Amino acid sequence: MIQHPAFTVEPWWIRECRLHLDVLPQTESVFALSNGHIGLRGNLDEGEPHGLPGTYLNSVYELRPLPYAEAGYGYPESGQTVVNVTNGKLIRLLVDDEPFDVRYGTLHEHERVLDLRAGTLTRTVHWTSPAGGEVRIRSTRLVSFTHRAVAAVHYEVEAVGQPLGVVVQSELVANETLPGMDRDPRAAAALEAPLVLEENASGTSGVAVMVHCTRASNLRVAAAMRHQIDGPSGTRAEADGADDVSRLTVATQLKPGERLRLIKLFAYGWSAQRSRPALHDQVVAALAAARLTGWDGLLSKQRKYLDEFWAGADVEVEGDAEIQQAVRFGLFHLLQAGARLERRPIPGKGLTGSGYDGHAFWDTESFVLPVLTYTHPRSAADALQWRESILPQAEERAHQLGLHGAAFPWRTINGEECSGYWPAGTAAFHVNADIADAAVRYVDATEDMEFERETGMPLLVATARLWCSLGHHDVEGHYRIDGVTGPDEYSAVADNNVYTNLMAQMNLRAAADAAVRHGDRAQELGVGLEEIAIWRDAAAAMFIPYDERLGVHPQSEGFTRHAIWDFETTKPEQYPLLLNFPYFDLYRKQVVKQADLVLALHLRGDAFTPEEKARDFAYYERLTVRDSSLSACTQSVMAAEVGQLELAYDYLGEAALMDLHDLEKNTRDGVHMASLAGAWTALVAGFGGMRACSGRMCFSPRLPDGITRLCFRMRYRGRLVCVDITATTTTYTLVHGHSLTLHHHGEAFTLGREPVSRTTPITPVPEQRLRQPPGREPSPRHPGPIST
Repeated sequence: MIQHPAFTVEPWWIRECRLHLDVLPQTESVFALSNGHIGLRGNLDEGEPHGLPGTYLNSVYELRPLPYAEAGYGYPESGQTVVNVTNGKLIRLLVDDEPFDVRYGTLHEHERVLDLRAGTLTRTVHWTSPAGGEVRIRSTRLVSFTHRAVAAVHYEVEAVGQPLGVVVQSELVANETLPGMDRDPRAAAALEAPLVLEENASGTSGVAVMVHCTRASNLRVAAAMRHQIDGPSGTRAEADGADDVSRLTVATQLKPGERLRLIKLFAYGWSAQRSRPALHDQVVAALAAARLTGWDGLLSKQRKYLDEFWAGADVEVEGDAEIQQAVRFGLFHLLQAGARLERRPIPGKGLTGSGYDGHAFWDTESFVLPVLTYTHPRSAADALQWRESILPQAEERAHQLGLHGAAFPWRTINGEECSGYWPAGTAAFHVNADIADAAVRYVDATEDMEFERETGMPLLVATARLWCSLGHHDVEGHYRIDGVTGPDEYSAVADNNVYTNLMAQMNLRAAADAAVRHGDRAQELGVGLEEIAIWRDAAAAMFIPYDERLGVHPQSEGFTRHAIWDFETTKPEQYPLLLNFPYFDLYRKQVVKQADLVLALHLRGDAFTPEEKARDFAYYERLTVRDSSLSACTQSVMAAEVGQLELAYDYLGEAALMDLHDLEKNTRDGVHMASLAGAWTALVAGFGGMRACSGRMCFSPRLPDGITRLCFRMRYRGRLVCVDITATTTTYTLVHGHSLTLHHHGEAFTLGREPVSRTTPITPVPEQRLRQPPGREPSPRHPGPIST
């Protein structure tokens, strides 16, 4: 956890008032800017010092070998690692020949502000060089939401107190040396100068262009820059470049109070197929469009884009300023991750760092897309269309495994499986149902029948076919899915994981229903009446284990008969358990890495009674150690539903502050997209009680003591609905769209032009607060007595 107050708590800004070099890698992730296509880590303009340099293009990767101690059939032969592409952020400064470096001289002032409404990162510096040259520096950086390929920086230097000679060097630099390369020699080998130079056209017509190609994956990457300079009379500029560097050098003399201003526009493009000249022309054209728009125009368009987003997505929280800031920070990063995907994936860290090698997981469909579906649905559609685009690889993977349909990869960038650990990779087939679930949710929320026909149907059909080849009917007539891994990676290769079986059941039913709605499309996909009947039979017979002795659902068949992990003797420093104990020991004990059965209670709540939910949640609370950032938000949602509001509030804090407080100690590698999404989920689905399915939208609002008001907006079937919750009253307002039927704690009502208010029921305080494994309790949001 960050040990000092790195950021002030403000509703619309993430502000760092002083530079703390000890947490520079973490702040680089927090201050990252992206639009889903380009990602720029929040590195200092001058490039040094840094924690991890990072400029990313979605789906630009390098291949690396995956050697195994023992070979196994179906093991992936190579992995994929995100590439740090050409750095266009760099702007170096010399003051009377002294390089500006925050580690030297005197740093009087240093502030950075991420503005969540403007979509900019602003930096203000007051510095005196070791030789006594005093300057003020202000830079503003953006990655454009409206110009997909473009980023820009406005950089300004002012002389203070005396005349100064100032030189600014604006650069494009490829193949930067990355720190920590020795941690994984395979990745180090792949990322040691991964870009091969094909062209360096520096200064031609005021535009510098560099084109590279990755060594093994053969992806071509182009970067270009051009500048607008405003300085005193006599200011001179010169362009040069060679090898992996292209540079514009601007020199001038500044009198006290005079300023040198530089506007830098830079653009990126990449392709696996297009030629070098085509990519060259593409980035030059992107710069031409950005230049026509101008700096002020880019700022204006950025603010307008965000104004429209916040109008339909904002969440207001009164009573807890930290949570207010954190949920908006999370929504902003989710928008950055998905805004301009255009049929590309959302990686687990977005484009904010190289964590998880830049791979996309099931996190996207189960945690990120539910938020985007109700706040920025176009991004959800793009992410699902990417899944549909990699369907051929998923079908080939299923064929390789001896299965029908499609087996989507556990982790990937380009669609090929690159998880080398099969118990938590290949065996985690639930990713296929998670994708189907996201498609069903999107169609329900948007009524986009064209999407269902062209994108949803292929996904639903291919995944339904997988379940029919993976499972089987037993002698008692149950449909079983044996030997799979659920969301809890501490229980691998188990029979009849409840989450997997329930999600597969949903998948099968949804595929059958869609095939009936789109009969001609079903025929195109080879689906007949017999196959639809097979899907329905499997869904109806799906086996859901239940432990009659304990009155709870086992996470998977036989789970509740395992020995319980010895939590009392497990030391705090031994978490996460996977780094300190063999998987063999974890797999045969009752210990849960992250919400699994509890996630089923949330996503398939229709399959459980309220009493079952309460008993199941209580049982798994004392087993769940939360060695994954995915867990807290789900536990928050279910804690709220079963009446444990203060516990839900504590879990909300953990999910929301995962990166702002660096709770997992790995924010340096990039922010946690799923946990950031979890802040919205815990508030809207937890304390708002929002559930939506089959055109039915329900709310069961309830607030913990620490939150006095919760107000959120969300999009559903062409409407924008505002839900405003206080301790006594909930008011529903239709911001735009036609009237619709909503449900408040089970009561149906019609919401039209006039707002509708209903009483917010008082949730009884539970007699006992549920217990967690010793030392794994969530941090309390506010101090108070805790009963046991």
